[in-house]
Amino acid sequence: MAVEMNHVSFQYVSPQGTTPVLADFNLAVRPGEFVSLVGPSGCGKSTVFRLVAGLLQPSAGEVRVGGKLVTGRKGHVALMPQQDLLLPWRTVLENAVLFLEVQGVPKREAMERARSMAGLLGLAGFENAYPVQLSGGMRQRVAFLRTALSGKQVLLLDEPFGALDALTRMEMQQWLLEVWEQLGNTVLFITHDVEEAVLLSDRVVVMGPRGSGFAMERTIPLPRPRDQHLVSDPTFVRYKAELLELLFQRREARV
Repeated sequence: MAVEMNHVSFQYVSPQGTTPVLADFNLAVRPGEFVSLVGPSGCGKSTVFRLVAGLLQPSAGEVRVGGKLVTGRKGHVALMPQQDLLLPWRTVLENAVLFLEVQGVPKREAMERARSMAGLLGLAGFENAYPVQLSGGMRQRVAFLRTALSGKQVLLLDEPFGALDALTRMEMQQWLLEVWEQLGNTVLFITHDVEEAVLLSDRVVVMGPRGSGFAMERTIPLPRPRDQHLVSDPTFVRYKAELLELLFQRREARV
């Protein structure tokens, strides 16, 4: 498996007490698979990402990446947060090579790697632009380039399109589908948009209420390659309706 979470529990501890987030949570993602996590705010989606990335230590259970035990250890996956976090004084390429610089890759080599991928990600001609000169969608492409250049096979994308307008979001979804099909990375993706989850994913995991380990999965066996025309297909609409029903059930259980 590319990613495994086996019987993982986690709780936040503060002077006011403990707040359970996950209890006996399990997840398995195959190499090259695109899996989305959906669920209401506060259900633990981002906590799952931080546990896989080694930014948090679970109170119980284990995390494996590529079959290796990595519980509480960083550096085995690449995490793209919701905000692009581009440095305003750096150009597109200079922002893209940040992870490579941290890894000690010589600057010339790092810049060449970034330049070679810029065209694939729709950034040709913008290599020397600064973040202030870019649209929201272009900034997200730069952030994805920086993540992809990390060299990690597993990419964690935490609501990367959540702040974009509807049209730009649709364009970026199509762009991500095309890029992912070429790169072949394993992707874990967080979204609040069920339609987005169905369009992009091989499987969708609907997470249960905060403090539970309960999750339900739905396989999305729609043919690839996919595009935006698929959203009006009756089969697509049925999968979307099933996931929405699951989400409403989870919400009612929480209330």
